[in-house]
Amino acid sequence: MGAYLVRRLAQGILVLLAVSFICFVIFQYMGDPAGALAGRYATPKQLELVRKKLGLDKPFYVQYLIFLKNALHGNFGMSFVSRLPAMQVIIERLPATLELSLMAMLLAIGLGVSLGVLVSIAPDSLVSRLIMAGSLIGISIPTFLTGILLIMVFAVDLRVLPPFGRGEVVRIFGSWRSGLLTWDGLKHLILPAITLSSYQLAVLLRLTRAGMMEVLGEDYIKTAWAKGLPQRAVLFKHALRNALIPVVTVIGLQFGELIAFSIVTETVFQWPGMGNLLLSAIYESDQPVIVSYITFVSLIILGLNLLVDVLYVFINPKIRYV
Repeated sequence: MGAYLVRRLAQGILVLLAVSFICFVIFQYMGDPAGALAGRYATPKQLELVRKKLGLDKPFYVQYLIFLKNALHGNFGMSFVSRLPAMQVIIERLPATLELSLMAMLLAIGLGVSLGVLVSIAPDSLVSRLIMAGSLIGISIPTFLTGILLIMVFAVDLRVLPPFGRGEVVRIFGSWRSGLLTWDGLKHLILPAITLSSYQLAVLLRLTRAGMMEVLGEDYIKTAWAKGLPQRAVLFKHALRNALIPVVTVIGLQFGELIAFSIVTETVFQWPGMGNLLLSAIYESDQPVIVSYITFVSLIILGLNLLVDVLYVFINPKIRYV
């Protein structure tokens, strides 16, 4: 296991280097941030001064090497717009995105796995068919449309939930502010969490159903039924555990995607998270923030994938890494 972890960490470092380099290459064709900062009517001399101040007058490879050198010391550059450390700007938005993604993922896991097990027991029943039809709707409808429909029903027509914003938050420690500890914050979280979880819930439901139906036909499950074991023990202790490996793999990937790419949901609900920050940074050509964001979420996704690989050993003791 130790040698495997070392190899995975080495692979992760190579992936981060590749991601950061690709970002720098792409940014060479995304426009001139000096023009956005200096203003529409800036003179060529003013533009040149801004480029020199930001270090944009240096060759591409020099800019990249400077970035790597600073990144090794935890310095990912200053935001061109806010003139604050780029990583600090991202970390300030992390609590909002993390809470939204965590609630959406818990909702998707709880309902997706439970309904998947339920549907696998009686796949031809009317309830199972309705659930599977609902999962198709969850997969087919775009996230932004789901969010708009929820706002129209629950915020505009029924007026029971707020349509946008994060609501009241409280400071937990340092700069970490949470809305999970206030009723207003929880109400603001409901609609965006449901919107963000809709696709993931449908995927986990269908994946769990497929895995369970395959496992329920195995001989050891028939033996468990023949021994007279309770239904709960057969389904959750014997069947579900052996059907969980692909589900856990998808959960790890989905959670990373929710943290990294909740841009549409955060935009629809004006949620002050990292997705909204990335969108603003792209509009303003704020390259340090964009590079720091992509590097940060790449690190999160790599860490989640490594965690999933470790969980395989606990789910199925037959799995060994050498």
